[in-house]
Order: sequence, then C-alpha cells, then structure tokens
Amino acid sequence: MQALKDYFQRHGHAAFRWGDGRISGYLSAALGLLSLLAVLCFLFPQWLTTTELRQVYTEQFARSTLLLGLVVSFSLGTLNILRNRRKRLGFTGLVASGLAVLLGGTNIQFEEIGQTPYSLGLDWFVLALLVSAIVFIPLEKLYAKDPEQNILRPHWRTDLAYFFVSHMLVQFILIFATASSTLVVGWAVSGGFQAKVQALPWFVQFVLAVFVADLGQYWLHRLYHTIPWLWRFHAVHHSSTAMDWLAGSRIHFVEILLTRTAVLVPLLLMGFSSQALNAYVILVGIQAVLAHANVRIDGGWLNYLLVLPRYHHWHHAKDPAYAYKNYAIHLPLVDMLFGTFKLPPKEWPSRYGVLGKALPDGILRQHLYAFQRPVKKAQ
Repeated sequence: MQALKDYFQRHGHAAFRWGDGRISGYLSAALGLLSLLAVLCFLFPQWLTTTELRQVYTEQFARSTLLLGLVVSFSLGTLNILRNRRKRLGFTGLVASGLAVLLGGTNIQFEEIGQTPYSLGLDWFVLALLVSAIVFIPLEKLYAKDPEQNILRPHWRTDLAYFFVSHMLVQFILIFATASSTLVVGWAVSGGFQAKVQALPWFVQFVLAVFVADLGQYWLHRLYHTIPWLWRFHAVHHSSTAMDWLAGSRIHFVEILLTRTAVLVPLLLMGFSSQALNAYVILVGIQAVLAHANVRIDGGWLNYLLVLPRYHHWHHAKDPAYAYKNYAIHLPLVDMLFGTFKLPPKEWPSRYGVLGKALPDGILRQHLYAFQRPVKKAQ
C-alpha cells in the first residue's frame, strides 16, 4: 500500500494523487461499465457468452462476481463524488451500475442455455479485462520497468479498443482459423501418427506443442518483418510507443487470422491431446500479456528458456540493431536455432515503436492504413 501511495505522490497531478478521489472514480466507472456488460450477458447468454468459457466458470461465480462489482462500483462512485471536484467518473460508475441493477442485476433468471453456432464472447472480454487488470496493474506499479509511465498512458484507448475487438470476436477467429487449418492439413492427417503423439505423457505433449507452435509462429513472424505487404499489417503491433499489459492487444485483424492459422496447422496435424492443448492455451494467455508488460523481471537463466518481458521488449525497441531479432513468442531457443537471438546482459530499451513515420492512432485508422497506403518498411 505504501509503495502505491509513493508512486501516486511521485506523479503529482499528471497521474493520480492518493486521496483525491480520482482513483476511486476510474475504478467505479470501469467496474460499473463491466457490470453493465455482465448483466447483458445474463440477459442474452446464448448470443453473448462463449460455450467453451461457460464450461470453465459456474453461474454462481458469475453472479457473485457481478454482485461484488456492483457494490464496489456504487461505493467508489460515491467516494469519488465526495472527494473529487471532477465528479464525472463517479457519476459514470453510479449510472452504469444503477442501470445494471434496473435491468435485473444478479436476479436475472434464465433457462438452460441452448447451443448457438456462434457468440460475440462478451463474457470472455469482461473476465479477461477484469483478471488482467487486477493482476498486472499492481505488478506494473510495484515492479515497473518504467516507473514514470502512467497507468493511463498515451493511446491507451486505442489498445483497449483492440483488446475489446479481439476478445469479442474470438469465436469467429477460431472458427475461421480452424476451418482454414483443416482445409490446409486435412489431407495430411495421419491417425497412426496422432495416436503415437497422444500416447506420450501430457506434459511431454505440452512441451512439444509449445515448440512446434513457436516454430510456425517464428517463421510467420519473420516474414511479417521482411515482406513489405505483410509488414503493413504487423506494423500496427509495433506502433505502440509504450509497453504495458495492454499493448500486446494491438494487432491487426488480418494478422490475428494468419497467426492463428499458422499455429493451428501444426497442432491439428500432430493431434495433441486436449489436456496438452489447454495447458498451451493457458501459457499463451499469460505470456502474451506478460511479455509486453511494464514489469522489470530479473529472469536470470530463465531469459534463455522462456520469452520474458526484457526479451520481447527488445523486439519492440525503436533500435535498428534489433529490427530483425527476437522473433520467438515462447522459446528463445527457436531464435538461437536460426541466428536471430540477441539480448544484452542487463539493459532495457529506452524507446519503442516503428522506425520512420509513425502510424495514425485509433483502431479504425490503423486498420485502413494498412490497406490504403504502403507503410515504410522499418522493422
């Protein structure tokens, strides 16, 4: 608590001051809006919630989490109105959570949820944002690589929009990637080979799946940086000038489709067990956020075993010496095998972003920019 207080005091009016009610305002608004979205999930579960994710959490967990969000949003919104002259955030939290209650709140009842061919995945967005923020915002404030970087740093709204779109469309992305992967490798699937793979212990399958997936991602990632028309899409990911837990979400939709397909092709071909694939998905979820986080980790020998923040930060560095280095997503070993590994002993990058002309801000403008005009190849 003292460390957080010291952080806010160091940043003065440019960020937050402990006790001025602004922190409570942002928390109230965020929780109020998330609670409102959660209520929509209760009202339209067939269309807004993901079938696979509903198997992970229970209805009681969802109701309890919603109740807690509503209570905290109301409480902090009231605190903001009492302590801060700018009461807009507090009113936003109170209005959003109040509307959530008027729509039924935790008392909404529904019958058994039927199967639908697709859903928007609003529950996945709410849970992913909530869990990621709870875990990584405190980590970034207590163990920051860049202590002067604000929580709401420049262009955070753009990255939040990317986070929203990628999570909301996750099922459509998976449907496309799975269909295209099946089309590509369906003829090559060998039942006998897959049986041998599935006979391996699940942990061995997991390690093998990580390595195989990273090989596919490595070469596609390398092509993103060397083929001009592919770089137009990948430049979006490198356009962020600040690194934190939200920055990794900035990915062009075309790149998401290509990368998911490149990963699923070898995994489907080899036929890994669901247990191994679930473990891989968990690793992807954690590592994708952690690798971009504003967290100073002294990994020691782990820097050569797993892709940690400092390793991936250098890939995003605005430094020509690292423009074609550190392509691996999970395992630095892959970069070592193909001669693209580069990591200084202790240093961290000081600047991030594309070399040359910066891309426009905003998710729509960045998506259109990749199609409308050539992006100068810089990384």
